[in-house]
This record gives sequence, structure tokens and C-alpha cells, in this order.
Amino acid sequence: MIEMWLSYFGVGIAGGILAGLYGIGGGMVIVPSLMAVFAVQQVSPEVAMHLAVGTSLATISITGISSTWGHVRRGSVRRDWLMALLPGLVIGAVLGVFVAGALSGGRLGMLFGIFLLLVAMRLVLGRSTPANRTSPSSPKMITAGAVIGSVSALFGIGGGTLNVPWLLRCGASMTQAVGTSAACGLPIAVVGAVTFIITGWGNAQLPPGAIGFVMLPAFIGIVVTSVPSARVGVMLAHRLPSRVLKLSFAVLLTVVGLGFLI
Repeated sequence: MIEMWLSYFGVGIAGGILAGLYGIGGGMVIVPSLMAVFAVQQVSPEVAMHLAVGTSLATISITGISSTWGHVRRGSVRRDWLMALLPGLVIGAVLGVFVAGALSGGRLGMLFGIFLLLVAMRLVLGRSTPANRTSPSSPKMITAGAVIGSVSALFGIGGGTLNVPWLLRCGASMTQAVGTSAACGLPIAVVGAVTFIITGWGNAQLPPGAIGFVMLPAFIGIVVTSVPSARVGVMLAHRLPSRVLKLSFAVLLTVVGLGFLI
């Protein structure tokens, strides 16, 4: 029991720092880490991935508040882009959960790994966009929000893996992209977590302590340490050069993606 709680605390520290540093919500660390913990606990493979994703989104709902507020205070959140993306983010988050429910745990994990590698490749090799580029139209932002929301809820990653590259393409600086991405992750996480609870409610294969596809002890343990850790990530995001942030973000995506495929 002590080892289990220490594992949850460790996952929360790493996830919180990444939430503030990259605006990714920490899900790319939380999901694979929870899968390892659930394997030790002998959670059924049929529900382990869904439980990890749902729990990840639930924790991001809390950690996202801390990291978003830190970026708002530093003026790195583009509120006009946030509001333009919001309708699509909410609709997409609901759709993503239902798609996840139709996939097996193994297939969901494999798709997660492939997705992260593609995003890393695009981030490193993609052509840079001038900072003074005209903002996309509302229909494009809503469509982008729907895609970002659905994919993020599907994998429990909070939105940063797609939000950051999209906002960079829109002409944001890396700091603006990270800050706005952190804010966009909140509606995705809240709507996604609630939907995962509803879709998983009453599943006979869930372990004790699970509320739908959200593991309550893991949620508590991660939140306790991830909220203060997110502030450390925000501080680092505003001290590191944009190029360092961008390349380290791509490296992180590649390592986690390969881990899921291997």
C-alpha cells in the first residue's frame, strides 16, 4: 500500500512539472506510468488503458488550474484564440471518449504511440510560421478545436501535443503556445473525465476504488503532488529559450511514443 501511494506521488510530481513546462497537462507521463502501476496491481488489461486515460484526464482537471493561472498571470494566454477553440474542444472531448470506449486497450496504446511520434516529427521538421501571421478564421479554429479535443480525450493527454503545434502554426510564440495550450486543456480534461466516469460506470472488471473509468486513490495521490509541481514547470517555461522548449518537447514525445510501441 505504501509503495502504491509513493508511485502515485511520483507520477504526480513528474506530471505537474510537465504540465507547466509544456502545457501538455502531464498526461503523456501519467498515462504510461499508471499503466505500469495498474499492471502491478493486476488490473484487468481490458480496462487498464481506459482507466489510466480517464484518471489522467481527472487529474489534469485539477493540475490544469494551477498551470493555467500561472500562465495567465504572466500574460502568455491568448484569450481570443482560447475562446475561438472552446466550442470545438468541448464537442471533440465527448466524441474522443466514445471512440476510446470502442477500442481495445492494446489498440488504444498502439495508436497513442504512433500519434506521439507523428507529432514529434511534425514539430521538428515542420516549417516555422511568421509571428505576424493573420489569425485563422472562426470555422477553422472550431474545427481545429474539435480535432484537438477528440484526440486529446481519446489518449488522456490534455491537448498540448496538438495545441502547441497548432498555435505555433497560427503565429504564436512558444511561450504563448504553451500558455494558451494549458488553458485549452482544462475544458478537454473536465468534459473528458466526466464522460469517462459515465461510460465506465458499473463495469464489472473495474478494481476497488474506481468510479467509472477514474481510479480515485490514483487521482488523489497525483493531485496532491502535481499541483505545486506545476508551478515549477511554469517558472521553467518562462526561463528557457523557445528553441530549447521546442526541441525538448519533441524529444519527450519521441521517447514516450517509442515506449508505447515497444
